[in-house]
Amino acid sequence: MVLRLLLLLGGLLRATEPAPRCKTGQETLGQCQTVQKAKCVDIALSSCTDVAYTQTMYPNFLDQKSREVIEYSSEYILISVLHNLLQGECNPDLRLLGCSVLAPQCEKDKVIKPCRHVCENLKKNCLPAFDAIDMAWPYFLDCDRFFAGEEEGCFDPLAKLRGEVDVEEDLPSDLPATFIQFKHHSYSQMVSTLKKTASKCSHIATTYSIGRSFEGKDLFVIEFSTKPGHHELLKPEFKYIGNMHGNEVVGKELLIYLAQYLCSEYLLGNPRIQTLINNTRIHLLPSLNPDGYELAAEEGAGYNGWVIGRQTAQNLDLNRNFPDLTSEAYRRAGIRGARLDHIPIPQSYWWGKVAPETKAVMKWLRSIPFVLSASLHGGELVVTYPYDYSRHPMEEKMFSPTPDEKMFKMLAKAYADAHPVISDRSELRCGGNFVKRGGIINGAEWYSFTGGMADFNYLHTNCFEVTVEVGCEKFPLEEELFTIWHENRDALLNYMEMVHRGIKGIVSDKFGNPIKNARISVRGIQHDVTTAADGDYWRLLPPGTYIISAQAAGYSRVMKRVTLPAKMKRAGRVDFVLRPVEAWPNKLLRRSMEDMYDPYDPLELFDPHAQHGQPEARGGSPPGREKPWWWSYFSSLDLHKPLWLLKQH
Repeated sequence: MVLRLLLLLGGLLRATEPAPRCKTGQETLGQCQTVQKAKCVDIALSSCTDVAYTQTMYPNFLDQKSREVIEYSSEYILISVLHNLLQGECNPDLRLLGCSVLAPQCEKDKVIKPCRHVCENLKKNCLPAFDAIDMAWPYFLDCDRFFAGEEEGCFDPLAKLRGEVDVEEDLPSDLPATFIQFKHHSYSQMVSTLKKTASKCSHIATTYSIGRSFEGKDLFVIEFSTKPGHHELLKPEFKYIGNMHGNEVVGKELLIYLAQYLCSEYLLGNPRIQTLINNTRIHLLPSLNPDGYELAAEEGAGYNGWVIGRQTAQNLDLNRNFPDLTSEAYRRAGIRGARLDHIPIPQSYWWGKVAPETKAVMKWLRSIPFVLSASLHGGELVVTYPYDYSRHPMEEKMFSPTPDEKMFKMLAKAYADAHPVISDRSELRCGGNFVKRGGIINGAEWYSFTGGMADFNYLHTNCFEVTVEVGCEKFPLEEELFTIWHENRDALLNYMEMVHRGIKGIVSDKFGNPIKNARISVRGIQHDVTTAADGDYWRLLPPGTYIISAQAAGYSRVMKRVTLPAKMKRAGRVDFVLRPVEAWPNKLLRRSMEDMYDPYDPLELFDPHAQHGQPEARGGSPPGREKPWWWSYFSSLDLHKPLWLLKQH
């Protein structure tokens, strides 16, 4: 009886075995099965539609045999909700990396594995974010198991984020050196143009990123200098920022054109451009809000929208997202001896939502001793200057000057007077309301707002910044861009040259050693600047006679009388040699300590490139709790819950 049952079971097992693969000529006998070769198919996964390729193949690396199987899998659900689980950290990098495994790239009916080094770098940067929510690293992002080395042939699933997917059309190779294509640039085209420009002028230019947008796009800068990538002693640092509001695109295009112009004119021997680059370190950030730009671009050029694309992917207005230091400056203004400069960021600021783009700019300002800056906006034709926040909070339009009112007016007029339309006396035009003011206005007198970037520059760093509204149309048609460029070109150059006004010098001890963070004060102006790491400083000043002093903790103060003639267009050299003192006055020591950056500074912990700051652990796995808070995201999965995400599993 037992023998008969065993024979019956063996027959059933043989009956359920798949038929052997067919040999030539056996297909019609029914004793074998034909193996169909897998082919490339279009990607139809909603969370993977923005990958840099269009086709994939089933089964994937996890042996998931169809789109339906993938969509109901815990792996796919995870990459769809990681954005929320990690509070935006490493987004969309992790999602795209996961897509490269669940829906790998397919070309010519052949699957290509994603690159191992990309996985390893991302894991190194993002693992702290997983630890913060008590989640294990996903098994399907095993860098050794599902990824390949470059020598094996692989693709970079994050190339699109870095603008390496070049969608720019090929141009004739015999174009003149001065050729500029006056068009709207997508993110990838912008990055490609900046990189090509830097390559063309590699001896004076380089590109770098100050960080990532919320959706993971690099915030690219092109730099011009005789020593790209390095601060040079006594050479002032200048920056332009465009596209802070994503739907205000003219500033972005102007800076792309300006980069190409600086490169080509330097190579052609233009003396004005060569003098500017040889004596200045210039940083151009065309798009601070590339995520918002993508939304605005969907509306198309010619749509003069005031809302769509203005804000970031987090729905934040970047020009309202900086710390409100202006209120603190007004509070300090009535205190004798208090300084209205280098005001620390209040701890309460970090309790709110701070955009990664905002953090990246603040980190950038800390890393480079910028002297002068302008942010290019759209919607009007006027140049505004700080303060942007009214000294009386209830007043929406109130003249609210800084201690450097004369210098700021001089800076604003440098741009306005060189712009043929802004300087036009006709009131029946874009910007005509500001004709009687010379095309410039104090920001708070126009309209008051808090959290602006220009006020933050002035009150937290040495940098003076104005805001240039470059036109009444936020997203003009392409045929208008050539005219807009020629209207702004000389104004852009003229404003950059203003970085060389005032005084500059080196503060050192009697042995010639540089003194960092020494204060440079101007009698009658309640705003100091500080020396950089090499002891050099720059102090923008209009023509006049001044009493300048330098002081540092542990050194005696030194004062000098300086006269700047009206026709002087170069910064005067004023050096200081400080001598040590045995006792440092307590009053001055208290002031120095008050103005130091806060000892606990989240900005110091923020990595703008990797975005692997540790988010606050919202629960984790407290004692006695079986599953962490995020487990509810997978409650719909009955049989395939991702136990592999549990660290204790």
